Amino acid sequence: MSEGVPEGAEPVVVVARAVRTRGLKGEIVAELWTDFPDRFADLSQLIAIAPDGKRSVVELENYWFHQARVILKLAGYDSIETASAFVGSEFAVPESSRVQLPEGQFYDWELEECVVETTSGKLVGHVRDVMRVGGGVEMLVVESDERHEHLIPMVQSIVIEIDTARKRIRIDPPPGLLEL
Repeated sequence: MSEGVPEGAEPVVVVARAVRTRGLKGEIVAELWTDFPDRFADLSQLIAIAPDGKRSVVELENYWFHQARVILKLAGYDSIETASAFVGSEFAVPESSRVQLPEGQFYDWELEECVVETTSGKLVGHVRDVMRVGGGVEMLVVESDERHEHLIPMVQSIVIEIDTARKRIRIDPPPGLLEL
């Protein structure tokens, strides 16, 4: 079954979100929220996060993929009625067990809320989002204290340093970029 997660537990990374039940045996259809679906092969437990924020640890009995979604079978939840309690819930893993990315690559959530400043120390704002614009280019959506939005291309010539541990990003913007 499930057990509660203590307050102040390690941060988590969401890997799926339950959308509905499936079949008569308590299976759950979930949207994939991970770029690494093969990670389910190494999981025996998930952290279920209910819409109200309550967390519980659940045992992953089985899983399989169907039409770009994952079907989850949780141990001890063997009927539509018991599994339906998870509809709308997110399923997560501890942040420490996230898939490690190659050096110089980052998850969006690692960049969000980072302070962005120029190489001269001028505060630009905080990363609100990472936007994909096509052609393999990503843009940092940076919001200033005055609620002005800046779009900063994530290219080496502009983004000089990313320090996710300190939540800081240094940029060397070309003339006019911050005035747009």
